[in-house]
Amino acid sequence: MGRRLIIEIKESQEELQKAVKYALEASSKERLQMLNWLKTGQVTSRRSLAALLGRDEATVTRWLKKYKELGYKGLLEVKQAPGKQPIVSGENLERLKKRLSEPQGFQSYSQIQQWLMAELGLNVAYKTVYQLVRYQLGAKLKVPRPQSTKQHPDSLSHFKKNCL
Repeated sequence: MGRRLIIEIKESQEELQKAVKYALEASSKERLQMLNWLKTGQVTSRRSLAALLGRDEATVTRWLKKYKELGYKGLLEVKQAPGKQPIVSGENLERLKKRLSEPQGFQSYSQIQQWLMAELGLNVAYKTVYQLVRYQLGAKLKVPRPQSTKQHPDSLSHFKKNCL
């Protein structure tokens, strides 16, 4: 049998039960359930607490240490990885948006890639340019509709006149 676990839980039993009931994330629910069991006295050792939670004793120890140091809110805090910083951001992104909204715009993603290198000094991969322009900015290339090489110019003007 493990050493007796002595920790002071500041929150009331009702408050903990309500928090367990309304917890959105499974990790938060687990940690709150741990506090609830300690508050009610159902668990008296780290080993039995770890067995009930299905976690290692070291994990339970780490959670309890976090609760002692940072309290209730600190225990439930889930850290997010910062992620990679965007290559084109801030003023450069605004300049690209402005250039894309102009009537002449760009005719290809390679052209955008070259513009980014010449104007902003940014060497950006083709795939990155495509995803940035197409999905993040929601812009489209300014490409004229294709026309047949066999099309007669007079028939086009005749069609436009008689269409309406």
